[in-house]
Amino acid sequence: MQLIQPTQLMKNKTSIILLALVAGIVLSGLGGCASVGSTNTESLLTAAGFRARTPETPRQKQIYAALPPYKVHRATVNNKVFYVYKDEKAGVAYIGHEPEYQRYQQLAVQQQIAQERYMAAELDREAALQWYGGFGVRRIWW
Repeated sequence: MQLIQPTQLMKNKTSIILLALVAGIVLSGLGGCASVGSTNTESLLTAAGFRARTPETPRQKQIYAALPPYKVHRATVNNKVFYVYKDEKAGVAYIGHEPEYQRYQQLAVQQQIAQERYMAAELDREAALQWYGGFGVRRIWW
């Protein structure tokens, strides 16, 4: 039977505290991402070439009202495919065709990869501070 030394017990407690802290940071970061999700989507759509249009005619207003909000919806009119994103809060629709939609998907994937790399770098930084004490100075509370 192996006895646990007090210093080893403290290291285990700090590891648990560090994991809880990192989990909290990650969850709060994800919560922040969710709150700016629609704004982010709108900026990606604009960057991809979608155009914002306000419904003006009664027919456009009727179509706009039937669209699901905050989702990219595929539609076909006169054998032409286009994509519409309804921003209910702003009262506009972002409209694009197949090339713009493909570009939007590429930008969304690139942004997701960049966000995952950023989160990994933050976790690496936190781990480095744990092991190396941050800039050569030992942390007293660890």
